[in-house]
This record gives sequence, structure tokens and C-alpha cells, in this order.
Amino acid sequence: MSVELWGAEPPRDCPLCPRLVAYRQANAAQNPDWWNGPAPSFVPVGGPQSVRLLVAGLAPGRTGANRTGRPFTGDHAGWMLYDTLFKTGFANDKFDARIDDGLELYECMITNAVRCAPPGNKPETSEENTCRPFLTQRFKDLPNLKVIVTLGDVSRRNILKALGLKASAGIPGHGTEFQAGPYIVLNSYHCSRLNTNTGRLTAEMFEAVFRRARQLIDA
Repeated sequence: MSVELWGAEPPRDCPLCPRLVAYRQANAAQNPDWWNGPAPSFVPVGGPQSVRLLVAGLAPGRTGANRTGRPFTGDHAGWMLYDTLFKTGFANDKFDARIDDGLELYECMITNAVRCAPPGNKPETSEENTCRPFLTQRFKDLPNLKVIVTLGDVSRRNILKALGLKASAGIPGHGTEFQAGPYIVLNSYHCSRLNTNTGRLTAEMFEAVFRRARQLIDA
């Protein structure tokens, strides 16, 4: 079956990237109770029609979304992300790193450029290219989308390519803002443990990006 027929979300047993399929299967053999499949986009209350902010990561973490089946759930990065979304009105305060914690999103969807967890948290360029049609279709299903927050420059480049633009079209670095087609893109450092533990990204820096997103959406 073609990617076009699948739409914006790959099937649980997506066969397109052999290396990622093998890694999924290895994880499933060791941890059969984990999700071990492409992480679906986290859809807000109100569905895709209500989405005005799209948050785009690069790929699921092995013990995060690959384990739980929900983006940024189960690993370190989710704590900062969902706390920030709560503070800026895009989520409730129920995040507890479990799929059944009662967390809800408002006007915000979370997705990844690559939907399957890659070995070493590093997808290959070919895997980014193969998974990109899902991201492109994702945009087509969000008629009221206004702002995109990219978490890291690799995510930023994938977003631009999914929109049919050159990867160099947007400005890199934390806190940058630029127009990409009909959308405004805000780029942030990724809320990974490495970035937060080293002080490269602080809670205040991260929150400022989402407060700007809120300002743009409410304008």
C-alpha cells in the first residue's frame, strides 16, 4: 500500500524503513508490552480542525513514545514540554508520563518528523525522506494551523522540506521566527536532557517560545 493511501499516520506495522523495522522488532522481543510502532500524532480536544499550533519533534525516544505510544511521554523531554504547554494554555495539568494520565491538548497537536524510534536517537537521512510524506499530509489535514514550533534544527529542516521549501529557507537557532508558506515557524532547542542539564535550554527560554506562539495565535 502506498503512503498516499495511508494518509497522515503510518500503520502500526509500517514496513517502509528496514533499519527502523528491525529496531522495532528487537525492542518488541525484549519488551512485548511496549507500543513498539510508529508514534501517532497527539491530537487535541476538538480534533484536527481545532489545531492552530503544531509542535514537531524529530523522532520518538526508545523508552518514550516507542514505549507508551504517545509523543514525548515516558522520557525526560516530556516533562518540560507538557509543563510549558500547560503554562501557555495549550494543555491541562494532568501529565504524569503515562498514556492514561488524563492529559489533554487544546489547539495544539504534537508530531514527529520520523515516526519510529531510531537506534541511538538518530534517524538516517533516507529515513527522514521516506517518512516525510506523512508529515506533508499532516499539514493538509490541519486547515486552521497558524504556527509551527520546531524542536531542534533537524526538525526545522524536515518541516521546511515537508512544505516543499529548501531546508536552508528558515533561520536556524533557538528563538528564531520566520514565515514558511502560510505558517509562522518558531524554532527552539530540543527539550532533551542533554540541553536542559547543560543549561543550553532553560525553562524560561523554552516558555518564551510558546508564549510567542500563543501571542501569534491570539492576535
